[in-house]
Amino acid sequence: MALFPQEFLDSIKAILPAHLTLEDFVAYSSQPLRRSIRVNTLKISVEAFAERMSAKGWDLQPVPWCNEGFWIEWDDDQGRLGNTVEHLAGLFYIQEASSMMPPTALFTHSHAPQKVLDVASAPGSKTTQIAGRMGNQGLIIANEFSSSRLKGLHANLQRLGIRNVVMTHFDGRVFGPALPEQFDAILLDAPCSGEGTVRKDPDAMSNWSLESTEAIAELQRDLIESAFAALKPGGLLVYSTCTLNRIENQEVCQHLLERYPDAVTVENLSDLFPGAERAVTPEGYLHLWPQIFDSEGFFVAALRKTAAIEFPQRKYKLGRFPYLPAKPADVEAIANHLHQQLGLTLPEDGQVMVRDSELWWFPAGLDEWIRTIRMDRMGLKLAEAHKKGFKVFHEAAMALALDSSKAMSLTESEAEQYLMGRDVPRPGETGKGEVIVTCYGTPLGIAKWVGSRLKNALPRELVRDKITLR
Repeated sequence: MALFPQEFLDSIKAILPAHLTLEDFVAYSSQPLRRSIRVNTLKISVEAFAERMSAKGWDLQPVPWCNEGFWIEWDDDQGRLGNTVEHLAGLFYIQEASSMMPPTALFTHSHAPQKVLDVASAPGSKTTQIAGRMGNQGLIIANEFSSSRLKGLHANLQRLGIRNVVMTHFDGRVFGPALPEQFDAILLDAPCSGEGTVRKDPDAMSNWSLESTEAIAELQRDLIESAFAALKPGGLLVYSTCTLNRIENQEVCQHLLERYPDAVTVENLSDLFPGAERAVTPEGYLHLWPQIFDSEGFFVAALRKTAAIEFPQRKYKLGRFPYLPAKPADVEAIANHLHQQLGLTLPEDGQVMVRDSELWWFPAGLDEWIRTIRMDRMGLKLAEAHKKGFKVFHEAAMALALDSSKAMSLTESEAEQYLMGRDVPRPGETGKGEVIVTCYGTPLGIAKWVGSRLKNALPRELVRDKITLR
């Protein structure tokens, strides 16, 4: 049962809407959180996923504010959800339902944004949702200040086959000075006190205090100013938190409105989805209390930039950029190898780059920022060149368009063996060289023919001890 400091309960009682009760708030906050997932439409349609999983006995209940989101019934005693073949193949992402709302607001109130910034992106739930809505087109900067969380962010981008994301590792306050008015849309899911997360983390409130809340809000005010400065005039900034108090939510937005009264307006979110009016505030924000939709507590605001602003700019010291454009002959060679050997096709947009013996694919538009801001990871690592050809990397197999006729389809039991790092016997069959292995028509990775078996080439860090088949 979640334990709340009395001072916190008193503060909640003071701001609860009249139609909600503190008793219901405590009761819902003390219940386990419903499990929810989001379909990765870069790999499968919502309809095809629902049909496939319904056939396996999954009960999918739609999340009203996300067409790709579903609540599910799941018992971890029968196996971990993250160890299902469908999850490891990147067909879905395990994501709390409330956190699907900010990207929905970003696209409902934005017109086909091509350059998007996610200021605090790890572990990647919202970044991957944004990439799915963009269809792997355009360009996303996914920033994360915590170095320990970058690896998990990259693993999720790779698993879901995302190729239009650039990873950066900064304090989010650098973007306004470094990239003024560069982005069509920005998501600032701000670091916060996490008051809304007690249903999945009963210890979330263990260090809560009014003083710490006020200290966090000071950082949030700096972040929202910087994000707003990086937004193009006409663009949309979505500000969100997984906390409940007004200090970190409404008051942070009000700070921006007062700072730039002639350049920002509030987009009313009351019609974001059927039933949104139950959570809308007088300002037009969404304030999700746990008892309204049986979810985490959450806050979402959509702020439109209506005019350019003055903001201090700064040039940051950059190291040597280690990539060079690939020669036309090298581009042709890697494109031919990918297509003829593995059935993979390079995207028509973007550019092939070289770093030492490695070949990379960069999304279009990236060159505009190369001399402006340091990027930790960008594009796709395609292959490494050797005297006898190329060694193709796992992430290329997961993200490039695949001709399934050149792939090797595995049964679910064979996929289980592959994902556990084992070779896959194929009695009576032989082949030559590397091949993409798939399950449900979706790539799992690369294998190499050795006689009548497929030698496993799954990266060691992706190998699982146990696979859940249900």
